[in-house]
Amino acid sequence: MGILLILLAILAVFLLWGAGVYNGLITSRNGYRNAFAQIDVQLQRRFDLIPNLVETVKAYMAHERETLEAVVAARSAAQSGLAAAKAHPGDPEAMAQLAAAQGQLNAGLGRLLAVAQAYPDLKANQNMMQLTEELASTENKVAFARQAFNDAVMAFNNKRDVFPSSLIAGLFDFAPAVQLAIPGDRAEMREAPKVQF
Repeated sequence: MGILLILLAILAVFLLWGAGVYNGLITSRNGYRNAFAQIDVQLQRRFDLIPNLVETVKAYMAHERETLEAVVAARSAAQSGLAAAKAHPGDPEAMAQLAAAQGQLNAGLGRLLAVAQAYPDLKANQNMMQLTEELASTENKVAFARQAFNDAVMAFNNKRDVFPSSLIAGLFDFAPAVQLAIPGDRAEMREAPKVQF
């Protein structure tokens, strides 16, 4: 009878430990998903600013149609990349697609803002100044949100990979998450569009 109680106590301790590790993994996974939701909020804000920026610029830059269309197309692609990443935050393919789409949008916005420099009336336009200020602020918030997401992904992956948590993670198929990083060979993506006026 005494041995049975000892075995039951050991089993109970093991089950409690396993439940604690499992709950920790769930909490950590929910943490990086929440951190990605903050990226989503900031990118949506950025996407909402772009049509206003394009409309403001359009009146001054009618002959720069290709530049304007490129920004609109890049915004669409970036929204699609965000939708894929929202469905699977931390997934390697989704994070790569999002990073590439954001890089295209950054490049398009950079070209638009560079061309806009040639229009003194546009640079002095109050609406344009406000939009570029909001865009710059949003770019900073995206960077902070991306950093928080990457930190949360690292914490989850560390928790998932250390022994003995790795046993529970493997048993319940906790896949590693991938950070939202910019590929090393894409230096142009590392810079936010310049929004000086």
